Amino acid sequence: MLERPDPADCVRLRNVSYNAVACAGLVALAIAMGIGRFAFTPLLPMMQTSGQLSVAAGGWLASANYLGYLIGALTATRMPVPASSAIRIALIGVGVLTFGMGVMDGFAAWIMLRAAAGVASAWVLIHASGWCLERLAASRRPLLSGMVFGGVGAGIAAAGALCLLLMRFNASSAQAWMILGAVSLASTLAVWSTFSCEAHLVRRAPQRPQGAAPRWNRESVLLVLCYGAFGFGYIVPATFLPAMARETIRDPLVFGWSWPIFGAAAFVSTLLAAVVPRWLHNRRLWVGSQLLMAAGVALPVVWGGIGAIMFAALLVGATFMVTTMVAIKEAKEVAGLQATGLIAAMTAAFAVGQIAGPISASLLAGQNGSFSATLLSGSLVLALSACALAGRPAVRR
Repeated sequence: MLERPDPADCVRLRNVSYNAVACAGLVALAIAMGIGRFAFTPLLPMMQTSGQLSVAAGGWLASANYLGYLIGALTATRMPVPASSAIRIALIGVGVLTFGMGVMDGFAAWIMLRAAAGVASAWVLIHASGWCLERLAASRRPLLSGMVFGGVGAGIAAAGALCLLLMRFNASSAQAWMILGAVSLASTLAVWSTFSCEAHLVRRAPQRPQGAAPRWNRESVLLVLCYGAFGFGYIVPATFLPAMARETIRDPLVFGWSWPIFGAAAFVSTLLAAVVPRWLHNRRLWVGSQLLMAAGVALPVVWGGIGAIMFAALLVGATFMVTTMVAIKEAKEVAGLQATGLIAAMTAAFAVGQIAGPISASLLAGQNGSFSATLLSGSLVLALSACALAGRPAVRR
């Protein structure tokens, strides 16, 4: 039996172009990931300079954000609100919580704020990516889907460039947090009208909802485990690259470039991955990206200096969003109507890996001041999981 859509929704759906949907997704993911998740990375050296935070404490603060991300991944599909409403609520949350980091003081308050920002970021990623990809599917323009995921890299590059500018003018970390929070809220207003249109498609009652639990089999378990390994492997450079660069050279106008390079590489590579030939399917892209990432993670250990860190930023940045994008697409091919449930499970495993990475880095860096052991272990995990993926034939629907 078919449900009649609301006529007002139909009018709004016609008025919202594919380009507007893609741009709204780009902005949403830029806010949620570039600021809600990763603004702490370029801000950590600023907080270190002012004596507010050590590297070890920074690892615990990062892990609080990733724990919140795990909670968000587990609860995203259980929210009793439409996807567009969840996106808008979470985007406002990211802006307010980021602004609060500059207003409130004390490690305990920061832990709570960053954890809550992690929850909001996961809600935006899961709901905004699904909302946009569902509406872009009929466009037959893969570059638009790449634009949505490119929002993560664009947000990282923009946040990194803004922090670089703020360091140039000797701004405090508190001022930087408040400025990023204000930017988040202003950007949310820019896409508010697009996400205010739920634009329901005609639904068939007998179909199982997309948020239902996935059918667990060998293939879905492999995807969850490998995505969790990816979370552990990439997160140390994604959290500490500017701090590592600062230990090599103290000039903020030099080490501060590591994060914009990371984000710019993520943005460009995501667009390129969206238009690769069809024969280079998701599984091959996932394996290749993860192997390159493994090399980038190990690079600062085997080749010292600022050049190695910048090249590592390029390699890890160019592969981490490609891996995310193709992994989500692979989940859709494996799980079909249960794709949202599988993506949520993969995101949860990814969050577990992210929590373990900074904690291990904090414990080891606190003992000897070096990230080498954590970087090498992360590189090994990435390489082994890539081999596991390569050993299984790609699933094609």
